Amino acid sequence: MVSYHVCINGIWVDAYYSQNTVNTVFLPLLQRLTALQQKKERRILVMLAAPPGCGKTTMAGFLEKLSREQKGLTPVQVIGMDGFHRRQEYLQSHYVERDGMRVPMVQIKGAPVTFDLQKLTDSVRKVASGETCGWPVYDRMLHNPVEDALTVDGKIILLEGNYLLLDEEGWRELSSYSDYTISVTANASVLRSRLIARKKQTGVEKEAAVRFVDYSDMSNVYLCLQKTMKADLSLRLDDKGAYQVIDSLAYGVTV
Repeated sequence: MVSYHVCINGIWVDAYYSQNTVNTVFLPLLQRLTALQQKKERRILVMLAAPPGCGKTTMAGFLEKLSREQKGLTPVQVIGMDGFHRRQEYLQSHYVERDGMRVPMVQIKGAPVTFDLQKLTDSVRKVASGETCGWPVYDRMLHNPVEDALTVDGKIILLEGNYLLLDEEGWRELSSYSDYTISVTANASVLRSRLIARKKQTGVEKEAAVRFVDYSDMSNVYLCLQKTMKADLSLRLDDKGAYQVIDSLAYGVTV
């Protein structure tokens, strides 16, 4: 078992991956991305899309770490779409319709409408063009993004987020900027348990965490599970927290 201790959006996370997962899923993926980058002789943009609670941010960070430790791999730089959350004050003062009621956006924070899609698209375009640019990071303790927290300058950029492969107007165009796509799926009940535990880590009481997850997060989970477009590599998070390859369309290479 390989352990990974990391701070994700202001929360410390302890993750564990089996050596089998590292050897059969993660390393072959990194080898594939290295080969693709070398073939194209330019920066490549990889998009990793998964429902809330799938551990995609932690997995992306582990892939970055692994790519820098293993010989023969091009280092991966990870960025996330969470930095494009609209600011808390905007979400508190703007409203949307949900279940026939007018509710403040903050109550459904994390839904597609609560992200600044135009700003995200403009930034993705810069990254895909090879430009060195700033990138925002979301801090769960501040409940707001921190602008230009990262400088994007890598050869392989791994962008992770819930809706990068969302099959809805405006969102589906994002994948046109990618060189390679990855999706993760999982059982909804497993994701619900993980999301409640994560919400409690931010200092929210259990009952409030359950209410928020069931009202807001689970709607986003089902949206991702039902409307994520097909990716070059599809993974599944099983009930024990391990990732397995379920489908691969990668340019004639099998993981």
